[in-house]
Amino acid sequence: MRTVFFGTPELAVPTLKAVAASHEVTAVVCQPDKPQGRSKKLVPPPVKTTAEALGIPVHQPSKLNDGSFEAWLREQQPEICTVAAYGRMLKQPILDIPPQGWLNVHPSLLPRWRGASPIQTALLAGDTETGVSIMRIVLEMDAGDILLQERVPIAPETTHPELSAQLAKLGARMMVEAMELVANGRAEFTPQDPAKVTHSRIITKEDGRIDWTKSAWAIHNQVRALQPWPIAHCQFREQPFRILRSRVVEANDTPQGAPGEIVAVGKQHLYVATGEGVLELLEVQVPGKRIVQTGEFLRGHRIEAGARFS
Repeated sequence: MRTVFFGTPELAVPTLKAVAASHEVTAVVCQPDKPQGRSKKLVPPPVKTTAEALGIPVHQPSKLNDGSFEAWLREQQPEICTVAAYGRMLKQPILDIPPQGWLNVHPSLLPRWRGASPIQTALLAGDTETGVSIMRIVLEMDAGDILLQERVPIAPETTHPELSAQLAKLGARMMVEAMELVANGRAEFTPQDPAKVTHSRIITKEDGRIDWTKSAWAIHNQVRALQPWPIAHCQFREQPFRILRSRVVEANDTPQGAPGEIVAVGKQHLYVATGEGVLELLEVQVPGKRIVQTGEFLRGHRIEAGARFS
């Protein structure tokens, strides 16, 4: 099928590659290059880099609804448009252009976790499973009918980058399958159940701040969900302290203490009391230093039980 692909971040790259290998991608649309670092140098999004490597023309409109983008898309004459994490809303005149409509890869079991951060939100909520939905795009965010859906279990230690990579690979395969169903006239769409709708939101830096009065499981979910940004963080000895990996400890295994209190220290372990349960810190980072396992951190810092994280 002749398609224009819409996507921006790394999450969308596997889908672009899979679609380009199976169908005619006339162009790729992604968000504009963005400044990064202290130099504010413009850096292209991963989808742009991939498209250029594949020899596919790239279009990066700053405006979508002034008429010029609509005219450009009509010139491409797509039979269908495919989307994976493009990151911008599309108006109805644009949605009406491809005769076979729009297919979107959404990394959740819709209607659960519509919105901007479905993977992180599933981890923050402590969900034990998630998945990928291939759906039509309509004006309401993530509300379109579902063509395909597959479930994926979430292990207790799985982090956001790990789960994202798994879902991106699955979504790429499913998008190609969905396009074949549409091309062969065998696509059957199912409306979402409005009674089961839940929403995710945009993650902010403040979401990374640890509240030690919360349960060990809530903080552990925060640690694994908020990578690579904003990363779960707190204060220790009046300096920022980042936690990259953790483990919830059985209550009978360690002493109890006040929330944020270090209740046990060994050569390789550091246990911290929470509002409910105890959390073991596995990988940490302090300002100006690299990420290290807790054992390495303890060799360079004298820490005793009774010290507090704030």
